[in-house]
Amino acid sequence: MKQLLETGFSAMHLTVLDAQIAQLQDFTARMLETNKVMNLTRITEPQEIAQKHLLDCASLLQAADFHDKQVIDIGCGAGFPGMPLRILCPTCRLTLLDSLKKRIQFLATCIDGMQLDNTEAVHARAEEFAATHRESYDIAVSRAVAQLNVLVELSLPLVKQGGMFIAMKSTESDAEIQQARHAIAVLGAEIEEIVDYTIPQTDITHRLVVIRKKKQTPPQYPRPFRKISARPL
Repeated sequence: MKQLLETGFSAMHLTVLDAQIAQLQDFTARMLETNKVMNLTRITEPQEIAQKHLLDCASLLQAADFHDKQVIDIGCGAGFPGMPLRILCPTCRLTLLDSLKKRIQFLATCIDGMQLDNTEAVHARAEEFAATHRESYDIAVSRAVAQLNVLVELSLPLVKQGGMFIAMKSTESDAEIQQARHAIAVLGAEIEEIVDYTIPQTDITHRLVVIRKKKQTPPQYPRPFRKISARPL
């Protein structure tokens, strides 16, 4: 795994220290151990984890400057993309947010065991968390599987004016992106860039949808999740 990561980061023109690669390996080991008793990931081969999780998440560093930024990972699941971001960019201040308590307990254990400062794991729904953390973050990220018109309503209310939300999506998301343009505009933002990238040493191509927040989100958003899912913007 170490050599694969080194080669991959080099191909991405990212400078990564040996200590950071060791941390990524540590997190992988913790995840795989916990995965024996909890469903965290279907990918269990270290080489595949390096490619499909770690190098994939590192692609975000090519789309935005995360240094000294307040960052939130919406629906973080097993910690992707947030944990690799925090390890590769230790000056960012990261909040990992998920509605499943067991996942957050696992991530909290990793944060404590790996002694990651400026990092917290929060058990909450995004639309409820926004009530007390509205427009608090420079960057929101998500690799969640929800449709983009749902994701933006959960994420953009948490982003500061001038900040951004980056959604990790499939390259087959053209129709989904088009469908979300109305919601993005209503929430005070616009699509700034769509970046397709290939994970190093693979033929896997994914997409980053970079959304810039231009003005404050109207106060009625986000709505309760049942309304968001029943009637997306």
